[in-house]
Amino acid sequence: MSETAHGVLAGLDEIRDLGADPVRGGYSRHLWSTAELGLREWFVERATRLGLGIDRDRNGNLWAWWGEPGADAVVTGSHLDSVPGGGAYDGPLGVVSALDAVARLKARGFTPHRPFAVIVFAEEEGSRFGVACLGSRLMVGSLDPAVAGALRDRDGVTLADAARYAGEDPELFGPDPAALGRIGLFIELHVEQGRGLVDLGSAVGVASGILAHGRWRLSFEGEGNHAGATPMIGRRDPMVAAAAAILAVREAALARPGTRATVGRLEAVPGGTNVIPSRVQLWLDARAETDAEAHELVATIAARASASAFVEESWSSSVEFDASLRDRFAAGLGGVPVLSTGAGHDAGVLAAHVPSAMLFVRNPSGVSHAPGEFAELADCVAGTDALESLLVSVL
Repeated sequence: MSETAHGVLAGLDEIRDLGADPVRGGYSRHLWSTAELGLREWFVERATRLGLGIDRDRNGNLWAWWGEPGADAVVTGSHLDSVPGGGAYDGPLGVVSALDAVARLKARGFTPHRPFAVIVFAEEEGSRFGVACLGSRLMVGSLDPAVAGALRDRDGVTLADAARYAGEDPELFGPDPAALGRIGLFIELHVEQGRGLVDLGSAVGVASGILAHGRWRLSFEGEGNHAGATPMIGRRDPMVAAAAAILAVREAALARPGTRATVGRLEAVPGGTNVIPSRVQLWLDARAETDAEAHELVATIAARASASAFVEESWSSSVEFDASLRDRFAAGLGGVPVLSTGAGHDAGVLAAHVPSAMLFVRNPSGVSHAPGEFAELADCVAGTDALESLLVSVL
């Protein structure tokens, strides 16, 4: 059984103070921030204690190898970064469970017959630089390294400068056929970000696919002015246009069952309470079962939004995970449910290049990307049980 502490997996307990957000609640663990660097240090220390060898690829992803790195490797893991004010499980559960599975296998004297590694991907959430699954996208070559290096966070720091601060070399960013070529199979365990397993009465499940999804930045221009001295008639207030666009986002998604569209971030310039803004930017997250449905949804929003600029920042096509792996793993775990997800993952990026699969652990409330995200200890243990079983079957 996995080591436990204070009602959670011991690994989660060990990192519970890193990145705790006193303002938002939950955790804010952004790429190469003090908190995220501390999580990386924790991962290296824990993996080293297990006798794993640490490697770092050209795109900021961390690898912990059991034995020598090699081709046709089985790789498992997830990410350690979070959204602003996120939960304790999204990302870290997959990393902690992977290390726990290794500890169990070593304790029982298991010897892998294939190369094996646990990986931590960089910037899965895209919370600092706006592009989700940045580390895996760079690895597979779906993101231009020059574009990536020039990305800026809210403080104006570029990804390249942040990388240098963290001891990475941004000149090395880009497609990594050597690292990608070693992966023969990727398995990602993740807390479910929805109520599917609750409704199906199962502690764990296997992913069938991921909805198409992307992010867009909308800009609205106006005339900055004094909030008290400027009459209501004649104002050029971009916040009003932005508000109308937000309502259009909701209406467009409600008109298309199964689609999802969200505005979760808005920035006004200059941002004073007593100032009519001169510019407002908001960010749209849109998702749908198919690429066509997602594009149609976004096109409708763009037509209604009256934005001065409507810029795509990231896009991920819908994903169908390897059917043979999906069916084999679901059957091997006793016929657990197979279900799709609306949340993006590094496994979805890798799926177009290597056989990939996902395990979900039940989330009793369905809440995720928020402080209330949770998974029962017994379900987390069941997830580690399932991951260990799958690793034995493929190693």
